[in-house]
Amino acid sequence: MTGRFGRQPTGRDPRLSARLSRRAHSVAGQVFALMAVIVVLLITAAALALVLQARYDSQRDARNRSLAAAEAFAHAPGMVTALRAADPTAQLQPLTEAARRASGVDFIAVMDLRGVRYTDSRPELIGQRAADVGRAAAGQSFTETFEGEPSDAVRAVVPVRDADGTVVGLVGTGIEVAKVSQALEGQLPLLLGAAAGGLLVGTAGAGLVSRRLQRQTRGLGEAEMSRMNEHHEAVLHAVREGVLIIGNDQRLILANDEARRLLDLPSDAEERTVAELGLDPRTTELLASGRVVTDHVHLAGDRLLAVNVRPTQPYAGRPAGNVVTLRDSTELASVSGRAEVARSRLQLLYDAGVRIGTTLDVVRTAEELSEVAVPRFADFVTVELLEPVLRGDEPSHVAGAYTEMRRAAISGIRADSPLQPVGDRIRFVVPTAPMAAALDAGHAVLAADLNAAMGWRAQDAQGTRVALDYGLHSLISVPLQARGVVLGMANFWRADTPEPFDEEDLSFAEELGARAAVSIDNARRFTREHAMAVTLQRSLLPRALPEQSAVEVAYRYLPAKAGVGGDWFDVIQLPGARVALVVGDVVGHGVHAAATMGRLRTAVHNFSTLDLPPDELLGHLDELIHRIDQNETDGGEAAAGEDGPGGGPDGGPEGGESTGITGATCLYVVYDPTSGQCRMASAGHPGPALVRPGGPVEFPELPAGLPLGVGGMPFEATEFQLPEGSRLVLFTDGLVEDRDRDFDSGLRLLGEALSRPGRSTDQACSDILVSMLFPVPSDDIVLMIADTRRLEPGRIAEWEVPGESSAVSRVRNAASAQLVAWGLENVAFTTELVLSELVTNAIRYGSAPVRVRLVRDRSLICEVSDGSSTSPHLRYAATTDEGGRGLFLVAQYAERWGTRYTDRGKVIWAELALTGGAEPAPPAPLDLDALEDLAW
Repeated sequence: MTGRFGRQPTGRDPRLSARLSRRAHSVAGQVFALMAVIVVLLITAAALALVLQARYDSQRDARNRSLAAAEAFAHAPGMVTALRAADPTAQLQPLTEAARRASGVDFIAVMDLRGVRYTDSRPELIGQRAADVGRAAAGQSFTETFEGEPSDAVRAVVPVRDADGTVVGLVGTGIEVAKVSQALEGQLPLLLGAAAGGLLVGTAGAGLVSRRLQRQTRGLGEAEMSRMNEHHEAVLHAVREGVLIIGNDQRLILANDEARRLLDLPSDAEERTVAELGLDPRTTELLASGRVVTDHVHLAGDRLLAVNVRPTQPYAGRPAGNVVTLRDSTELASVSGRAEVARSRLQLLYDAGVRIGTTLDVVRTAEELSEVAVPRFADFVTVELLEPVLRGDEPSHVAGAYTEMRRAAISGIRADSPLQPVGDRIRFVVPTAPMAAALDAGHAVLAADLNAAMGWRAQDAQGTRVALDYGLHSLISVPLQARGVVLGMANFWRADTPEPFDEEDLSFAEELGARAAVSIDNARRFTREHAMAVTLQRSLLPRALPEQSAVEVAYRYLPAKAGVGGDWFDVIQLPGARVALVVGDVVGHGVHAAATMGRLRTAVHNFSTLDLPPDELLGHLDELIHRIDQNETDGGEAAAGEDGPGGGPDGGPEGGESTGITGATCLYVVYDPTSGQCRMASAGHPGPALVRPGGPVEFPELPAGLPLGVGGMPFEATEFQLPEGSRLVLFTDGLVEDRDRDFDSGLRLLGEALSRPGRSTDQACSDILVSMLFPVPSDDIVLMIADTRRLEPGRIAEWEVPGESSAVSRVRNAASAQLVAWGLENVAFTTELVLSELVTNAIRYGSAPVRVRLVRDRSLICEVSDGSSTSPHLRYAATTDEGGRGLFLVAQYAERWGTRYTDRGKVIWAELALTGGAEPAPPAPLDLDALEDLAW
């Protein structure tokens, strides 16, 4: 048969086997096994003894019966006579058989002195000689266990004597050994039964003892019992922590030596109630209450004890009690008090390192120093700084020249401080005052008792009296020094704290002041560099936007708190009433980033004069930056070869700061108000947000361009057709992205802020910053919002020009008529002159189609386009030249002029002032038709 799962059943329960194994190794199991062995050995020994005794008794009984039968037959009347008869056998054989049956022996033999048998229970033995009867023939009766023929027997041989005592014959009787053994075997069942009963009784007794021991020892083994005993002895005598076990009836069950010592318990304290131990009432109440306590500090006599009370688990029906542990913390209290002071000072220094210098602001750093020391070290703290330090300038290096400072921070446990407020000038005019002494000595000075500080009291008698009446009683003055230069002064005051400052406090205050001075100096240097960078950057950013009609622009620029970056923007007026919107970002912070931004802005302005498309302009800018970086890298390597790594004493230009431009980003947008066309390209910069009139906020996808200076990939432009009133929002990543906000979340918030309609561009800028500005921006923020405009069709005039010279006069006349319609008769002559020169040049040297466009904007824009890509050049003709004066005249009469290339040719444009006062007065009227013959 197999089990349910195809395995042969073992008939054992694994849990039962485990329990039996554990019990076999326990003390109770070992005692049971030992007792069982002892019982088996005892019963076996008893049974063996009984068997041997029964055997011995059977043999002894057989000897006695044989001897008695032999004696009785040997002294029977007529025995002597029968032996002396002629045929003793005939007379004695019947008698011996009768006697044998009567006595219960196995044989009776009558023999002569030689041992020859006259009679025997076995007739075939009559006449044969018996062995070993010499002693009886000599007159001695004996019994023995005979082994030999005819059978083994327990026999007795007795001599037969006559009246004179002479031995005349022998009588031998006996019982066969086999019959003696049969008698013993008859007793064996009783013996074995008694042994088995004794074994059962003994085993049952051993089991009862083992079971009781199992309960008392809880199944523990020998090793566990030994360890328990060792632990018990250790708890009682070796552990230096008092242990009490109190029963549910509030009687003391156990107390170790340490508990007796700590509580002065009597020697017979066990089994007495807690109330009878003679303890003080508070200790008695704590021990008798039974409530659970943890590390309860308890005063017992002159000892300070840490007490723990825990309930015990009920066992074997006995109710639960309590275990009480006592630890003497009297000496530890004083040591721990000093250690706690040291730990708190270390913690305060750590907090100072974390909390002081978090903002790189000089005043805020001074405030952090005053805040971190109150109330853990001082009740009031004041910080005074030199005026140059507050401005970020380098303080004076002359020792002892610090007699006046400005209070920068004050903190205290209460607001009603008697000390001078923030902003007041603090003068140190008395050399013996703690402040002046500390500045002169260059280290902290302690005034433990201000009542005795006469120099301090002489400095301001009225003010010090108010301070003393207020409760100020102790002072430490610490000069704030960094790099060997005094920056200011920190004063630590105590009023409510009764203990005055001591020498340990003096060294701690000096350490705290030294750490704070480094942070203040860092903030001062940062303030100076930040101010320089802000000044440089603001000088490089647009101070005023150009007047133009294409867009209405509002902007915001916020430098980062941690350091000015390289974010920049620009609005550039382009020919044809168009406008370029530019936003860029230079990687890094500081003066170098600001200078790099200025270089980029200048380069964009220069390239914009070429009137290039956005993608081509970014391509030229990328090439320029790559060339600049390469030149500066080569120069840096040459300098490194001369001066060491990086070319400078600090391992690089300007102390190790990189001068490369690689990594700058730029977004360039061109908007044409005459057509509503918007074209843009990006060099690694986020695209703009677009809000069409009445539409949702969009974030158009731009072709991904690499940052400037990386090179390798051309830039691509994207075109949009924008209706009038569309809103373009250009920004840098500092607006939407920071440590706690990712770029996508920032775009979502920007979209929500732009979705509210009906606001001007300036109001929209303010609202966006309010909703999105970070508490402490880590990067510069540029936000520029432009609302697009469209020029009315009535302000634009266009004509197609046939490819013949006679068309010039017709175009000139049509333009003159349009100017009259616009009310610009005063500029008609100049306009006709410029158009004549430009149209004539297009017909002669250009290719079809030729078009003329007049745009009335803030100036009059004259544009002549043709299909040729050849650009004219301004020449200065000699007096003998017949031509070459056309563009010279255009340049003289126009405010600006230039060439713009298109996809299918070029546009030559000129801008004329609407007032007409810009043109020089001609010496005599010119024949405009004759000007058509002038060459370029």
